[in-house]
Amino acid sequence: MIDRLTLTNFKAFRHVDLELGPLTLLTGLNSSGKSSVLQALGLLQQSYTAGDLDDVRELVQEAGSGAVAATDSGFLLNGELVSLGTGRDVLHEDFAGDEPEITLAVSEGAYRYSWTVAYEAEQNLLPLTGVDIPLTSEGATPPAGAAAVVPGYFTAGFQYLHADRISPAEFYPRDHHAAIGRGFLGVRGEHTVNFLRHHAREEVPEGPLRHSRAASARLLDQAAAWMGELCPGVDLQAAAIEGTDSVRLSYGFDGPRGTRRRPTNVGFGLTYALPIVVACLTARPGSLVLLENPEAHLHPRGQSRMAALVSAAAAHGAQLVIETHSDHVLNGVRLAVKRGVLPPDRAVLHYFRGGVTGSEVASPRIDGDGMLDQWPEGFFDEVENTLDELLT
Repeated sequence: MIDRLTLTNFKAFRHVDLELGPLTLLTGLNSSGKSSVLQALGLLQQSYTAGDLDDVRELVQEAGSGAVAATDSGFLLNGELVSLGTGRDVLHEDFAGDEPEITLAVSEGAYRYSWTVAYEAEQNLLPLTGVDIPLTSEGATPPAGAAAVVPGYFTAGFQYLHADRISPAEFYPRDHHAAIGRGFLGVRGEHTVNFLRHHAREEVPEGPLRHSRAASARLLDQAAAWMGELCPGVDLQAAAIEGTDSVRLSYGFDGPRGTRRRPTNVGFGLTYALPIVVACLTARPGSLVLLENPEAHLHPRGQSRMAALVSAAAAHGAQLVIETHSDHVLNGVRLAVKRGVLPPDRAVLHYFRGGVTGSEVASPRIDGDGMLDQWPEGFFDEVENTLDELLT
């Protein structure tokens, strides 16, 4: 699990060192740096999956930590997870140091992994100029292919759901490789319905994620129960359409006729939320889930219940980093801490705001009663500010 993320000269940040927990909420004004944090983690995962960090792994095994990387390795700026443009788009405008270089680093316990790339304004593969990756705890070089020289989240399971998720539609893609071979829901959640169809009978393990009022422990029933927290009385069906490369999703609702409805006749909220529900229910211990605006298109009660779900996923052992603009999500996490679902030190808050040299970060702490030790100006205080003005 990632304990810290350090960014230097990357997008909104000249330099920032962020603590991450099992559940981390990123809040703040628009364009303050929240998405940059998620994108940095996605960029590293994307570069590793594409093979653009493989040469680095082999080089470190041969030469040791601190080796200078090969020029055909680097950060792949445009790919399946993130599309960041070229070097010009990701270098902080007031970069630190004499030379414009970008460094991304993650820490997992006693191990720190760091990659530095050269700035090339028009390139979308920025070449690595240096890498600092731990060997073994004894200082010996691990054997070729040893997993100890890459962060655990590279291989433990990964989902990244963008704010722009699937909208209600008649059909969804039936991509075997993505949904079944890789277990990937897609950055828009476009493979969720096919994933749910294929894994419908697999059981959600006992623990905080298993919904007590679900019809069974099976994934489809558990997803329906959690979706019912967002819209009471709903159930799900996901089925392949014979002779096509598509799958169909439908919702059922309590009522005298048990009416089933197409997603296009239900609205955005349920379909937007479904990938998040499935991602949380299937997140393995040690895996990393990145979520942008899980509250989108949900009413306040649904937003609070979404917070209960992500807290349960973190309690189950997954790591979630969430960008949110919702005080209901924040308060739902505070309630999860107060109810004992998560210990206080397992929920981390960061509030981003503009500064002289880029984004600055304030980090309120949650105590065992769900209370915060500070309430920075601009941190979910608009309701109070508006009420003050109405009452004067």
